[in-house]
Amino acid sequence: MQAPEFLASHASHVEKVLINTLKTRRSVVTERLIDAMSYSLLAGGKRVRPGLVVECFHACGGKEIEKTMAAAMAIECIHTYSLIHDDLPCMDDDDLRRGNPTCHKKFDEATAVLAADALQALAFELLAASEIPAELRCELIRTLAVASGCQGMVGGQMLDIQSESDSSGIDILAVERIHLHKTGALLRWCCEAGALLAGANEEQFDACSRYGKAVGLLFQIADDILDVTASSDKLGKSAGKDEAQNKATYVSLLGLTRARELAGEMREIAINACEALNGNGTQLKSLANYILERDS
Repeated sequence: MQAPEFLASHASHVEKVLINTLKTRRSVVTERLIDAMSYSLLAGGKRVRPGLVVECFHACGGKEIEKTMAAAMAIECIHTYSLIHDDLPCMDDDDLRRGNPTCHKKFDEATAVLAADALQALAFELLAASEIPAELRCELIRTLAVASGCQGMVGGQMLDIQSESDSSGIDILAVERIHLHKTGALLRWCCEAGALLAGANEEQFDACSRYGKAVGLLFQIADDILDVTASSDKLGKSAGKDEAQNKATYVSLLGLTRARELAGEMREIAINACEALNGNGTQLKSLANYILERDS
């Protein structure tokens, strides 16, 4: 399934500001480091996370897309840093990302680690330097730190690593806990950040939060399905790695048929959450459909 047109439009907008952000730092950052940062950050991709920030902003009545750009860039920096680390030999040990050599293959492991560290720091710099009102700016920084750190993505990654070496006690609730942290926390942050930037009321914020939680699980279930059904060429990374690394996944625990059913249930929860957005959730609904039905 082809990505919704609005997602490509948002991605193009974010791409331009990311390019400019890196360009302005070239004179003050050592060349090899900024090259590695740029290589990974500008490697393409659908920019789903920035797209969620922008689209939840619009769904809650936001008009000027520029107000979302600091948050959109910040989440893409965090996401890219996590991908660089994921690909390292000490983690998932992958040679391909989006069809190209991973950062540590293109450069070297030390440079890749430092590029990822720099992108993580840049995310918080961009939020701190933004023109967002001070109280909201601090809240976005705090919540992004929680969502990306030990209580969120990094904590989920640790649980995932532990499950590889001892999968005997892993059940579906344990897998859900892993991915609510590893994948879901940042996707939920995107939706909540977009709502906050638009000045959402309580009902709108809750709708975006529920949508983000459902989409976070949907995204991971869909990834687990693609890992066993799609080719490496389609994925742009090595297929079949979950099974090879003894990862506990929705597919390994539930089987392919039940995993697909659960993904459908998560999509319905996400779509139902949009009903509280008074007709402004059409694009978010189409994005939930795309996440379920994408083939890469």
